[in-house]
Amino acid sequence: MAALGYGSDMTTPIPYLPGIADLVSDYDGFVLDLWGVLHDGVSLYPGVADTMSRLSEAGKSFVMLTNAPRRAWAVSEQMAAMGLPDALCRPVMSSGEATWRELLARSDPWYAGLGRRCYHIGPERDENLFDGLDLERVDALDEADMILNTGPWRDGERVEDYEDCLSTGARLRVSMICANPDLQVIRGGKRIICAGALARRYEALGGAVRYLGKPHASIYDYCFEHLGGVERRRILAIGDSLRTDIAGAAAAGIDSALVVGGIHAEELGATDGAEVDAEEIARLCEREGLSPVAAVPSFVW
Repeated sequence: MAALGYGSDMTTPIPYLPGIADLVSDYDGFVLDLWGVLHDGVSLYPGVADTMSRLSEAGKSFVMLTNAPRRAWAVSEQMAAMGLPDALCRPVMSSGEATWRELLARSDPWYAGLGRRCYHIGPERDENLFDGLDLERVDALDEADMILNTGPWRDGERVEDYEDCLSTGARLRVSMICANPDLQVIRGGKRIICAGALARRYEALGGAVRYLGKPHASIYDYCFEHLGGVERRRILAIGDSLRTDIAGAAAAGIDSALVVGGIHAEELGATDGAEVDAEEIARLCEREGLSPVAAVPSFVW
């Protein structure tokens, strides 16, 4: 099939395909979302390893792009632990890796202007983000030059639980780095908030936030390096979130395909193997002002 391309007429129905096979010949490089496409935070989805193997056998390049606030090597190790063959576990680009690189290089004037004293909002599993960085960890916001926000301290917490912390930081005018722009994810079938939800509230309170990750176009530059010079018109992003994956692809000037069985599954009626209405997919995309070239139920061939 011919690629429709971003910016095509949103009144045109979005093709709803059984898998990605009919899309593969139109592209040479693929940017694959992880959470909601390849896994649910706990386990790989059925068919993922087979589909990635088929992409490789077809001579296609791919890079996995995730808003995980951890180093790329840590994400690769997580994928291997879930059972993905080692040869398929890289390359990976993560919002955490982008954050680490920015704080290491400090070439951007915004990061260069930050101090070294860092207050961390986030769980222990994100601690690898501090390895090799010249940062002093502090336990009080009135001692901090920056807030590094990688998500809630514990799963199951709400944005409201952070109101005092966020209000204090905003009042003290401490800049925040958001290492995961996602608002929420589904882990093992349960929705949990992400760093993006805390950052959005921080902005509402008057705090300054710098985001790294999808949907911001800068994260895709790292992906293009991994794809080795593939032309953007020949790159397809596959993701489950309109707000991050599909909008991010549009911002980066590449095509995208929507996996309906991820974050939008409930509103599209795509749970428990239910038949999805292709017109409802088109209406949802049109409401968001986005136009993926196709939709698929899951990341299968």
